[in-house]
Amino acid sequence: MTPARGGSREQRPGRFMSKVFVVDTHRQPVDPVHPGYARRLLSSGKAAVLKRYPFTIVLKMTVVEPQTQPLRIKLDPGSKTTGIAVVNDASGGVLFAAALQHRGQAMKEALDARRAIRRSRRQRKTRYRQPRWRNRQRVAGWIAPSVASRIEHMLTWVRRLSRSCPIRAISQELVRFDTQLMDTPDIAGVEYQQGSLFQYEVREYLLEQWQRRCAYCGKTDIPLEVEHIVPRAKGGTNRISNLTLACQPCNQAKGARTIEDFLQKKPALLTHIQAQTKHPLKDAAAVNSTRWALYERLKTLGMPVEVGSGGLTKYNRSVRHLPKTHWLDASCVGRSTPEQLQITQVQPLLIKARGHGSRRMCLPDRYGFPRTSAKGAKQVRGFQTGDIVKAIVTSGKKIGIYVGRVAVRATGSLNITTQQGTVQGISYRSCYLLHRVDGYSYQKGAPVSSPCLKAGVSTGDKR
Repeated sequence: MTPARGGSREQRPGRFMSKVFVVDTHRQPVDPVHPGYARRLLSSGKAAVLKRYPFTIVLKMTVVEPQTQPLRIKLDPGSKTTGIAVVNDASGGVLFAAALQHRGQAMKEALDARRAIRRSRRQRKTRYRQPRWRNRQRVAGWIAPSVASRIEHMLTWVRRLSRSCPIRAISQELVRFDTQLMDTPDIAGVEYQQGSLFQYEVREYLLEQWQRRCAYCGKTDIPLEVEHIVPRAKGGTNRISNLTLACQPCNQAKGARTIEDFLQKKPALLTHIQAQTKHPLKDAAAVNSTRWALYERLKTLGMPVEVGSGGLTKYNRSVRHLPKTHWLDASCVGRSTPEQLQITQVQPLLIKARGHGSRRMCLPDRYGFPRTSAKGAKQVRGFQTGDIVKAIVTSGKKIGIYVGRVAVRATGSLNITTQQGTVQGISYRSCYLLHRVDGYSYQKGAPVSSPCLKAGVSTGDKR
């Protein structure tokens, strides 16, 4: 048997689901297979588990000239969460989906805390030291560590998936918003600005700026309309600074009145809206500052890179009547998106970046004095803090099966954090290693059901 047989099932309507990655005896990726077929390979002894996340099996038998279909990995970069999808352009099947949660904000907070501690220490101990900040220069193309970590996370997963499945092309959402196009909609030389795609660019920008809620009543999860702060009848323009989002009742109640007249009894809300129109998009700025750096790094991988805008992504998702999730946005990136995407029962993998530990030698108390001893051995009895283990306890007060992240102790008594809580005092003799710590935590997401696709899910705007 060859892994190519498992790929035939994805052509059956309604039976498509996430595939299992397969590598041959030489660790070269071949076509992903159906989970049922992978289960038969494992039970017959013809394959073994190579990795748990993403789940990958390795063949024990030599496959002569395995058939591989080129796949495409798609990225929807975000400030907090990035959508990842592996798509077969020929069949339209989404073979793998994930939502990667970054830790940029946690890194920024840690750097701010370190900066404050250093300044406090230097003020107390070296008060009259000459300033040295002018001696330090940043190299060209420098990116803040909290922002650069987002690029490294995405590159890490592109390389990991390339080692598990035959990826031959990359699609990236390069620009989130085209602000020049939105400010001057009559600019010549750009084709898509004259069609319906321009409206998707404007709506996506407004949804991001106003947090997908009505500016006047604050309601969410309802159809929203683009509303002019200064009415067109009073000389208002279509500039993005004059647009906001409103529900249909609020939009009709305001009508052709000015915002000062409409909100004369709500001065606080009026001040908030006027300030929000000039409020910068912090998350959008983080994405825009890394887009070209990520694009240049992706080109070094030796695969063709396709780019698209955020408006095009939303247009592809809307015409296919797909709900808004990070991995579905990634599946709709670029003009190479198939007409029909097979996403039924695709279960996304929720990935959260956690880092590789702390550099602290000990933990301080509320006054800054050390309250714990220095760090001990990194590994205890073959286990390391952060490993995902399975514990089978057959005796004592904690009889049961526990699967989760482990925290090691020098005594060999381990703590396991599961979805139900933390179980303390599990002996290392009862634990089996499932996945070695790699700086990420994993959790299975909910698949998209068929009724959701038929009915469609509101994305917070009115189309």
